[in-house]
Amino acid sequence: MKDDTSKNKKHIIVFALITALCLMGDSMLYIALPVHYQDLGFNSLWEVGIVLAVNRIVRLPLNPLVGRLYSRISERTGIGIAVALGILTTLSYGFLQGLFWWVLARCLWGFAWSLLRLGSLFCILKLSSPETRGAYNGLYNGLYRLGSLAGMFGGGLLADTLGFSICAAIFALGTACALPILTLMPQSDDGQQARPEQPSLLDGLHLAARSRETMLTVLCGGTIALVLQGVLASTLSHLVSTHTNGGLQWGELALGAGTLAGFFQALRWCWEPWLAPLTGGLADSRYGWRRMLRFSFGLGGVAFALLALSLPLPLWFGVLLCAQAAATALTTLVDAGAADVATEEGGRSLLMTYALLVDMGAAFGPLLAYGLEAALGINFVYTFCGVCFIIMAVMRKPLAARGK
Repeated sequence: MKDDTSKNKKHIIVFALITALCLMGDSMLYIALPVHYQDLGFNSLWEVGIVLAVNRIVRLPLNPLVGRLYSRISERTGIGIAVALGILTTLSYGFLQGLFWWVLARCLWGFAWSLLRLGSLFCILKLSSPETRGAYNGLYNGLYRLGSLAGMFGGGLLADTLGFSICAAIFALGTACALPILTLMPQSDDGQQARPEQPSLLDGLHLAARSRETMLTVLCGGTIALVLQGVLASTLSHLVSTHTNGGLQWGELALGAGTLAGFFQALRWCWEPWLAPLTGGLADSRYGWRRMLRFSFGLGGVAFALLALSLPLPLWFGVLLCAQAAATALTTLVDAGAADVATEEGGRSLLMTYALLVDMGAAFGPLLAYGLEAALGINFVYTFCGVCFIIMAVMRKPLAARGK
């Protein structure tokens, strides 16, 4: 049993490192593209917004197709396709000109990410038990976000010093390092043929609707993605700018809002490799994911609501750290919860529905955020997010007594 656990952890670590290497080029764009867009054939920033959003939108119709594809190909084959597309798209960023070609490249990356995301959910479902599900999700989530850290930190630096094209080529080379790591995937995966379960989005929707617990868990995933991947990721620099009047000045040192937002985002990616597994382990061994998810929703809800207030800056930055810590916990716990209810209700079909709701939240979060911001201001947006999280915490209350 101990040998199996060690083997499974190695499998997930390898998967997470491959995902991290593939993610670097995508993360680099969020830092470098808004600065260098005029050199790449774009006429305005709204085109940049389309490019950064289309990979999420395209995943909505792609996820069901990818789910069915995984019933016909092995995990290693799916990941290999994703790595190849990751190399190709990241390299292409350095020489593409014009919106059409960029949208095409980002659609290909959306397909690659669907392969990685659904592949990871299916992998953890297959390898985990109720005693390890949270830890495995935390391990995967914590490690693959190292790719975001490298892409955001290195992207801005390399693009500014060496140029965008060379920066893209360097990250494409980094993604290519995933190819030798792919050979570490267990050989048994390559022998898997068509699996008995043919996942279906329609079946997943029926399964989710059949149980309040299952439906609520799927909705939790969509809400978390809406707030964290959609609203927070797209508006954090704007929020920081609003509360710091554009940045901070300490003597001769000036820190712009973008730099401050990047710093706080990078802090999260730094602590994820140890905080996410710790959170998952506590959910497995002591408190249960349901109880911890409810607490994290409450903490996140209070933190997001407080971010809308004009607090003293040291206190406001402390609240922002609490919101980022809650984000780490929520992402890990809801993934573990989705795998848990999928084990009971219908495996891959339910996980396809869960992934669809998550991608919908991530895709439409920025649209909701900037729509509300234009009408009512950025502080209202974060108050709204805080209320959403608190509602989810209250809705989970009757289920908390079930423990794990």
